[in-house]
Amino acid sequence: MKDKRILYVSSEVTPYLPETELSSTAFNVAKNAHSKGIQTRIFMPRFGVINERRHQLHEVIRLSGMNLIINDMDMPLIIKVASIPKERMQVYFIDNDEYFKRKAVYSDEDDKLFEDNDERMIFFAKGVVETVKKLNWAPDIIHVHGWMASLLPLYLREYYKEEPLFAESKIVTSLYNSDIEDLNKEMANKVRFDKIEESKVVTIETPSHLNILKSAIENSDAVIKGSEVLPEEIESFIEKTNAKVLDFQSEETLTEAYLEFYKENVLELSE
Repeated sequence: MKDKRILYVSSEVTPYLPETELSSTAFNVAKNAHSKGIQTRIFMPRFGVINERRHQLHEVIRLSGMNLIINDMDMPLIIKVASIPKERMQVYFIDNDEYFKRKAVYSDEDDKLFEDNDERMIFFAKGVVETVKKLNWAPDIIHVHGWMASLLPLYLREYYKEEPLFAESKIVTSLYNSDIEDLNKEMANKVRFDKIEESKVVTIETPSHLNILKSAIENSDAVIKGSEVLPEEIESFIEKTNAKVLDFQSEETLTEAYLEFYKENVLELSE
């Protein structure tokens, strides 16, 4: 595995956001892979609650400056980077004043989901891919964590399917429980704007958390159960796919189990 490259894309990562099952798993798995000599890059949204001074984020001018088209709107892409103390691991932050400047993560002060979370998801997915293209860094594995990142498999499989940099990349999605409600009802139409195959858009016609996860599953090579208990609907959906599956792992076993899963079940798909 030492010569391999793994791109970790997560909605949340500690220490930049509070510790949760999602944020700590994404961090610990990447940290363990990095410690084994695997080349790793971590991407997450630059939510406005992240303290840029404390965490020493700085803009990468050579990567910033392009505009992404989101539902027929030009949205400037800003890339920031920081290093996790002691780990010498670089974390890239996808930023845009319209989508990520607000001092909140997913919801407003009344705990109501932001109306534009769907556009933020599309922007994040495209922003990750465009940045990795600029870095000219071809990952062997792209490991996706969290619902804010869950459109990435769809966009890689459809919107970027002709992109040679990702021709050999295998997509792994970790599935977590979440209590989010339905997203903007226009989400599917905003995805259609990008000429995504209709059969793939149908899955998110009703943009519920479960359907977003289903979209990620059907566009992934492998899935990992990141939460001990997942909805029965998701368990049934997994069984109907050809994806390789890793069952839930305890905090003590997950880092090594993930590496073994990559090696034995994901990378072998290339052979």
